[in-house]
Amino acid sequence: MKKNAFGLLCDKKIPLRRKGRVYCMVVRLASLHGAVHWPIIKAHVHRMRVAKIRMIHWMCGHMRFDRIRNEVIRGKIGVPSIEDKMREARLR
Repeated sequence: MKKNAFGLLCDKKIPLRRKGRVYCMVVRLASLHGAVHWPIIKAHVHRMRVAKIRMIHWMCGHMRFDRIRNEVIRGKIGVPSIEDKMREARLR
């Protein structure tokens, strides 16, 4: 599964919105799996945010030195913020 997701997220022929959907369905669910039991601490939120942004930059083919704002990239892919999803998972 990991190999299939890697090939899908790295493929430049696949539109960014579709990559965003795959990210939401597979990667985000796996990374937030235990978030229901975590206390919401700023350090956890910050680590999750950094991991998400790094993954999204990687999916788009951008590097950190390209100096593209995170909001712009998140808008291209159509992925909501991780803080909202962590709180939503916690409230369930």
